[in-house]
Amino acid sequence: MDAQPGAGPVGPLAATPLTVRLSHPPDALVVRPVGELDHDSVEPLREVLERAVADPPARLVVDCGGLEFCDSTGLNLLLRAHAAARRVGLPLLLAAPGAALLRLLEITGADEVLDLRPTVEDALTAPPGGSDDAPGAAGGL
Repeated sequence: MDAQPGAGPVGPLAATPLTVRLSHPPDALVVRPVGELDHDSVEPLREVLERAVADPPARLVVDCGGLEFCDSTGLNLLLRAHAAARRVGLPLLLAAPGAALLRLLEITGADEVLDLRPTVEDALTAPPGGSDDAPGAAGGL
């Protein structure tokens, strides 16, 4: 019996679309991307981070606990957002990175650049202290 294209359990896997949730605790903005952060889904998060850098809160936290996947495009966005935030004096902290994201950050050395915190609460209360050597070009994200 021959399989028909698109028939049966074999076929392309559907990616989990990225949504971005915002919360506004005192003196901060918490951005929570949920789903897969990749080339096809990066725009909603890029737009939120650009707005935050343009009109900065006292502290910007990216809650990574809802990320199921992050590729090089997502990593590049986080690094560029970090650099843009530093240029305007905005502390940007990444909170609750999962094992896969943490491994990506370690392999690329981004864990030495980005300010990582184990929980959102820690990111909101601890003094920021990332690296002084922020990558990224001048301008937007």
